[in-house]
Amino acid sequence: MSKLKNKVAVVTGAAKGIGAGIAKAFAKEGAKVVVHYASSKVEAEKVVKVITDNGGTAISVQGDISKEADVNRLFEETKKAFGTLDILVNNAVAQGFAPIEQVSTEIFQNAFNVNVLGPILSIQEALKLFSNNGGNIINISSGASKMPLPMASLYSATKAALDAITIALSKELGAKNIRINSILPGATDTEGASSAGVTKGSEYEKMFIEKTPLGRRGQPEDIAKAAVFLASDDAAWITGEQISVSGGMYGF
Repeated sequence: MSKLKNKVAVVTGAAKGIGAGIAKAFAKEGAKVVVHYASSKVEAEKVVKVITDNGGTAISVQGDISKEADVNRLFEETKKAFGTLDILVNNAVAQGFAPIEQVSTEIFQNAFNVNVLGPILSIQEALKLFSNNGGNIINISSGASKMPLPMASLYSATKAALDAITIALSKELGAKNIRINSILPGATDTEGASSAGVTKGSEYEKMFIEKTPLGRRGQPEDIAKAAVFLASDDAAWITGEQISVSGGMYGF
């Protein structure tokens, strides 16, 4: 059974990690997927190829999600290819991990521009493409929004802001049958996590696993399953929620 048959989805930051997992899972459930990427063209094209080789439909579109012109072009390309939009997944992320002494204006602005402004710009454009039947927005937040980590004050702040946007817009857009929810991944095995120092076998990884009741790091597929659920009619009565997908990791 295809839960997302004939739906059109934009997934930002979908060349790698959680975004790639969501794009492939959506396509498997019948969605036509726009794979957005910032700089990882080769990886984005690989995601598209996996989807099309398995009988799905996907295109890739490059852009800086923090720049209005690039976001406009992303949704213009979506309209040109598919004519409409049903689902937006705001997944593109700037990590911004640093001790507070090293948080510069540049790092601050980049983190908030990508993690907060980018989703706002994307939502504004998505609203123009959603049909009269409504739409669905999924913000990929983080467990760090609820339990901020050392050296992640900036990253945690951006994700807390994204959760606040989710709650506010659920009230603002509900009358238009537009649902919006946040997914809060726990420690997940992605390229971004590795670049932040959570590599396989590292002390950081061991620490996160010890704090996770299910005893392992998450995989992109774990997050993708939750995204499929929220994007489908199975979640038709769910909006404004922050759903933890963390293997039970609620404290640090």
